[in-house]
Amino acid sequence: MNAFFALIRRDILLATRIGGGAGVGLVFFLMLVTIMPFAIGPDMVLLARIGPAILWVAALLATLIGLDRLFQADEEDGSLDLLRMSGLPLPLVVLAKVIAHWLVTGLPLALAAPFLGLLLALEPQAMLAVTVTLLAGTPALTFIGATGAALTAGLRRGGLILAVLVMPLMIPVLIFGISATSAALGGPIPFQVPFAILCGLGLFAMVTGTISAALAIRASEA
Repeated sequence: MNAFFALIRRDILLATRIGGGAGVGLVFFLMLVTIMPFAIGPDMVLLARIGPAILWVAALLATLIGLDRLFQADEEDGSLDLLRMSGLPLPLVVLAKVIAHWLVTGLPLALAAPFLGLLLALEPQAMLAVTVTLLAGTPALTFIGATGAALTAGLRRGGLILAVLVMPLMIPVLIFGISATSAALGGPIPFQVPFAILCGLGLFAMVTGTISAALAIRASEA
């Protein structure tokens, strides 16, 4: 477990260094949300109604930023070969790297959502609902993306291929994330139903994403 937590700490430090790309997704998230009021117009009622969906779509697209570097940087400098030969099982290596990636990319998106909600005229209840659902949903997006990142680790400029591979798999998370937010704001179904499904998708993505990414990395050895 010491090696597991040391790997998380290592990846966080690398991501937060200059050029590590930790803030790129957050800046992209900010840009997407900022231009929406200009595109839609000054209709505050419309902005408040579609604001949660805007934040969720922006978070999904921002999550894709930097996913291609999840394993690619280690593949290029040979660190991934050392991690394969270490005493830490490969699924735990993948799990540590994905957790570190979410802590520096997905978590800031969820925490920034209430502040960006002010640009979309969201009420406090809507801001809270978006934040809670993003905290539950962004880990699922990251674990789903980990499989595509492992498959494209050896490809240069594999970001577009990665997006094409994983974006269809992220759609269910987007649907239930927006559904849970709408339910929290007085929708026709209880909040617990779509939120429980969203959390279930997160757990399912954690297991399947970790295993499939580990298998993809192991297959690349051949």
